[in-house]
Amino acid sequence: MDKHDQQDPQLDEHQDPQASGARPVLEGPDIARVLTRIAHEIVERAKGADDVVLLGIPTRGVFLAQRLAAKLEQITDRKIPVGSLDITMYRDDLRMHPPRALARTEIPGDGIDGKLVVLVDDVLFSGRTIRAALDALNDIGRPRAVQLAVLVDRGHRELPIRADYVGKNLPTSLRETVKVQLAEEDGRDTVLLGAKQTP
Repeated sequence: MDKHDQQDPQLDEHQDPQASGARPVLEGPDIARVLTRIAHEIVERAKGADDVVLLGIPTRGVFLAQRLAAKLEQITDRKIPVGSLDITMYRDDLRMHPPRALARTEIPGDGIDGKLVVLVDDVLFSGRTIRAALDALNDIGRPRAVQLAVLVDRGHRELPIRADYVGKNLPTSLRETVKVQLAEEDGRDTVLLGAKQTP
């Protein structure tokens, strides 16, 4: 989950749980396995992934995009362009929360015009982060199509957005939190489900 997005779960899918008694629902081998499956699904749907560009949403979506790119390269024997898409200035809750640090937007050298862009994020919740990502993408170029890959879909959508590729559908209540930890940022790979702590 993006460390810059710690707020009301009604507004964002990246709530940092601070969960007590959180239990793992995915461990490292599970995460590797679902990323391999998603990579194969992308190749199948894109008919070879010739024009695929992966853009991760900071923070952990970027690491997931990089891992997917490596798996796609193994499958296709082709280098897959991968970058990051900062959505900070496109969020619809900027006025309600303190200023947040900008992340980095890095678009591969050939751009995104006419390409199949796959947005990659860790958790899909309300859909508002993805709406912001689509707005950000619109200012950068005109892809042929845009798809969405997420590690976890926890439900509770507030916008008509759904993922094309899902690692795990995880039914949750709004009293629960989902935290994704990845080795690049957290030192280990796991997805934790726990009860939300009240202040």
